[in-house]
Amino acid sequence: MDCVKKKEQELERKLRANDREYNLPFKYACLDVIRSLGVSQSLRVEVAAGESQSPQSALSVDAVKTNAIKTSKYNPFTFLPLNLFEQFQRIANAYFLFLLVLQVIPQISSLSWFTTVVPLVLVLTVTAAKDATDDINRHRSDNQVNNRKVKVLIDRKLRSEKWLDVQVGDIIKLENNQFVTADLMLLSSSEPLNLVYIETAELDGETNLKVRQALTVTGDLGEDIEKLADFDGEVRCEPPNNRLDRFTGTLTYAGQKYSLDNEKILLRGTTLRNTGWCFGLVLFGGPETKLMQNCGKSTFKRTSIDRLMNVLVLCIFGFLAFMCTILAIGNCFWELNEGSQFTVFLPRQDGNDAGFSAFLTFWSYVIILNTVVPISLYVSVEIIRLGNSFYIDWDRKMYYSRSDTPAEARTTTLNEELGQIKYVFSDKTGTLTQNIMTFNKCSINGKSYGDVYDYTGQRLEITEHTERVDFSFNALADPRFMFHDHSLVEAVKLENPEVHTFFRLLALCHTVMAEEKKEGELSYQAQSPDEGALVTAARNFGFVFRSRTPDSVSIVEMGQQRSYELLAILDFNNVRKRMSVIGADTIIYERLHRSCSKLMDVTTEQLNEFAGEGLRTLVLAYKDLDEGYFNEWKRRHHEASTLLDDRESKLDELYEEIEKDLLLLGASAIEDKLQDGVPQTIEQLSKADIKIWVLTGDKQETAENIGYSCNLLREEMNDVFIISANSPEDVRQELRDAQTSMKPGEDSVFLPEGTLGKGVKVMADEAVNGEYGLVINGHSLAYALERSMELEFLRTACMCKAVICCRVTPLQKAQVVELVKKYKGAVTLAIGDGANDVSMIKAAHIGVGISGQEGMQAVLSSDYSFAQFRFLQRLLLVHGRWSYLRMCKFLRYFFYKNFTFTFVHFWFAFFCGFSAQTVYDEWFITLYNLVYTALPVLGMSLFDQDVNDVWSFQQPQLYVPGQLNLYFSKKAFFKCALHSCYSSLVLFFIPYAAMHDTVRGDGKDVADYQSFALLTQTCLLFAVTIQLGLEMSYWTAVNTFFVLGSLVMYFVVTFTMYSNGMFFMSPSAFPFIGTARNSLNQPNIWLTILLTSILCVLPVVTYRFLFIQLCPTINDKMMFKVRQAKATPAPLPRRTRIRRTSSRRSGYAFSHAQGYGDLVTSGRFLRRPALSRSSGLTNAGRTTTGFSPMGRSAGYSPTGRLQNAKVPDVEVASLQMYRTITDPSL
Repeated sequence: MDCVKKKEQELERKLRANDREYNLPFKYACLDVIRSLGVSQSLRVEVAAGESQSPQSALSVDAVKTNAIKTSKYNPFTFLPLNLFEQFQRIANAYFLFLLVLQVIPQISSLSWFTTVVPLVLVLTVTAAKDATDDINRHRSDNQVNNRKVKVLIDRKLRSEKWLDVQVGDIIKLENNQFVTADLMLLSSSEPLNLVYIETAELDGETNLKVRQALTVTGDLGEDIEKLADFDGEVRCEPPNNRLDRFTGTLTYAGQKYSLDNEKILLRGTTLRNTGWCFGLVLFGGPETKLMQNCGKSTFKRTSIDRLMNVLVLCIFGFLAFMCTILAIGNCFWELNEGSQFTVFLPRQDGNDAGFSAFLTFWSYVIILNTVVPISLYVSVEIIRLGNSFYIDWDRKMYYSRSDTPAEARTTTLNEELGQIKYVFSDKTGTLTQNIMTFNKCSINGKSYGDVYDYTGQRLEITEHTERVDFSFNALADPRFMFHDHSLVEAVKLENPEVHTFFRLLALCHTVMAEEKKEGELSYQAQSPDEGALVTAARNFGFVFRSRTPDSVSIVEMGQQRSYELLAILDFNNVRKRMSVIGADTIIYERLHRSCSKLMDVTTEQLNEFAGEGLRTLVLAYKDLDEGYFNEWKRRHHEASTLLDDRESKLDELYEEIEKDLLLLGASAIEDKLQDGVPQTIEQLSKADIKIWVLTGDKQETAENIGYSCNLLREEMNDVFIISANSPEDVRQELRDAQTSMKPGEDSVFLPEGTLGKGVKVMADEAVNGEYGLVINGHSLAYALERSMELEFLRTACMCKAVICCRVTPLQKAQVVELVKKYKGAVTLAIGDGANDVSMIKAAHIGVGISGQEGMQAVLSSDYSFAQFRFLQRLLLVHGRWSYLRMCKFLRYFFYKNFTFTFVHFWFAFFCGFSAQTVYDEWFITLYNLVYTALPVLGMSLFDQDVNDVWSFQQPQLYVPGQLNLYFSKKAFFKCALHSCYSSLVLFFIPYAAMHDTVRGDGKDVADYQSFALLTQTCLLFAVTIQLGLEMSYWTAVNTFFVLGSLVMYFVVTFTMYSNGMFFMSPSAFPFIGTARNSLNQPNIWLTILLTSILCVLPVVTYRFLFIQLCPTINDKMMFKVRQAKATPAPLPRRTRIRRTSSRRSGYAFSHAQGYGDLVTSGRFLRRPALSRSSGLTNAGRTTTGFSPMGRSAGYSPTGRLQNAKVPDVEVASLQMYRTITDPSL
């Protein structure tokens, strides 16, 4: 059988445990093995659909390795051809290879081969070395992973095998702290109830532990090798895919069918923790594992300057062909009119007429004039980008000491794009906010708690000095928890039934894991910081969650140990967007009993007050169930949970059935504080004319209030439009109403078709009177992104200063970014911190990841990363603007110096009979870009700055020219070409006239070709060096050394090359013997150099003087201010924050994982038997937990640290139904 043969797409995976002969014919993860010179295996993934084949048709075991991975690109045999093939796919490299071929043709080339081969080989070698280093590292990584050892059950014995030898259907044994070998179905473990604990940092960046539990039927196998060897269960499941959060399958064993989901699967890339051992059945191996399925290639991002450069290079090629055609025609006419006079002493070869001579001349001039696109341009660009990337990495002002996180430029190709950003798309939670939740306030039975009042009844502002509630009565309280309203703890002590029920619900309805290493030292591990904050609050108010089993939860209620039987959990998903006891406020409101209407009104009023302070709210409710009805419902729930198809929708129907007529208890208010400096950063970016759109999964009210608190929305705005319709027609009407308010009576404005290529229209920016904001919710956005309405939405949004999109999915985030990219033609940046931001980060021109509380997935997918949102202003206004300015200056100057260099050849052609004779010495041609002009322009491109970073912050308007492409564009390019044309005329004709019929002081002739070549190239070098000095705004010792050093290097090399010794060594290579010492000792030569230099720069100086006087740019004005200012400018005044009150109700976005409800009921949270405990409320000292305070109450993060690996945007479990039981042992 041929592994490479194309197979049908796999629709369903079918495998049998401990039966390689049965599984082999399917060719799961079929691998064609290459074992030459230790190179890792070349991976070819093939899957087959259909039933099994006979064992005779199976591949041999030695020929198939199903768990090897290959991320490398080359091996020792393929590296050279493949790498060269890739490099020559770049148009510039292919162009120079073509020139090299032309240069080896004697009839065409008037230049030696080394003028092209030296720079070309240098570029190819450097690039190949970089690629080889990267691939060697990938080989080492592949070999290290593939050669790891794992115990595999083969022939009823555990054998130590390499990972690459593991096959689908094998049973393997993992031990504590060992990486998971492949995607496994968990069979059994050393822990009670067959639990395992895993760390998923390689998958999602989370360091908090997850729990998985095996089926009871497989858990009974334990570590009995005989039982495991006899296990012959068959698994039918979904085919390989990249969904990390779901798995669907069934296990058939001993005539019974069992449901399999994500909570019974161990994924490759996870690590076994706190578990002695476990056994697993391999379902997916190697490239078919979910880890490898998620390793798709990111979109290759290129800057707008790169795209412009491609256009300009094509134009330059066209212009080069045009010049060569003119010179070829000139050669033809010269041969016809003048050339015949030379045939007497320079006879032509047979068949070489004027036409053929013109043809050869065309290609000769293609070689000579190739310097209009020098290969050193591309090398220099990469060096500049690399250097500017290091500046970002080294910037101490973007280093966050709390988490020891520096800024990181994860790509080196996009730096100048940072200086052209027009739209910033930002996540909210964890990006603008800290994602560290603090229990702030609550409403119980209509009474609000959390505020502090003085004796006159006036509300006091809570500060660090405000008296805290004393929780010393509770021996199990968290000492870091802070609360200031004493009335709430008094209500608890007075045994207010509603208050007790409220905190009992918080203590019971969650999926937190508790660990108690010592008596009373509780440590919580929560899937979300908000859930941990709620359980901690309940703990401090006397309802302490202690432990759980698969069917019960143990808590301490006011000193009394109680156990509640856990009957069922209704799980959360993205469609339901709720849990019945804990969930989003409006979702719960829709399901409350009619008797709660009055309490609902009071609670709603209090929720509005909480919302005015930007708090995240959570409504709590409960329901009493009839036992008979519940038993019937539980039976149907079990049937639905074992379905292989349409399982989720069937469960949702059952959840809808039972989630009705809930009784309202109250609401909690949690504060997700803004990160430091967020309002100031947004204000600065707005002044730089950068439009900020917030794309968040939170509710409209929450996002809107955060928008006000961070200065994105402001009270002084003319209007803030709310788009919240539920039908396409209403959404369209609301968008049009908003347009009419901002700009009455005008239709959408477009630039001509084809501006962006492929007939795409570009929507022009529209000026409006005043400032406006736009808030649109998820339902309306779904309609607004439809093809028929997307332009209406985009026009309305772009007319606004700020846009907030609420309740958006990760896909919608990417769609919004793509919409702006498609129709605005502007540079976009997306910034986020969670896995749900990855699609947006990859879609934008620039992706920025924040290493915060939601894992590292966003950082791993980003182009730049840092720890705090406030660093974005430094990234853009300082590093981005400087990078763009430097790159534009570099390109303008580089094209100027090379066009000037090349055009001199063009004028010389009219005086040398169009013979393709070069005007310069060949060595000067070779070294001009590599030695004489390389370092000065690199020095300018790495160190130049118009103003320092303080002034950049002081005047954010300096950023605007980059958005408008004012520093380098097609217009600027053609100005540069015209300037070069003028300079080349001066550089050719002034030396020509100065040397025409000229003799030395001793009567000897100096008007020879070699002296003219030396004078012309010296004049050229001085002219371009002076022009560089005019371009430079910021001189450093390094810049000065590079400029002066390059001139000194020119004279040193010139006198060396033109010396007698070099001539005698190789007369043909060094023909300019004595030219330097004979010419450069003449005064008229130096006067000519001075004259040409003055004439070259005079128009530039004149133009700049008049331009600055008549219509100065913002940069000119700022440079004038800098010269006037003798001291550092005063710091920016801080905007006074206005505390708002609002009628908007804050939404609550709970970040918890779907599936954890089932996890709790199945016992997968139980780690080991709890310690014996004493209960009761005493005056004993309080114990320390893993939580840290932030603000007015204890901030909670999943691992108990203020800064840690991120927690993804995940959802919470649902309705937990309990029955109180009596346990004499408690």
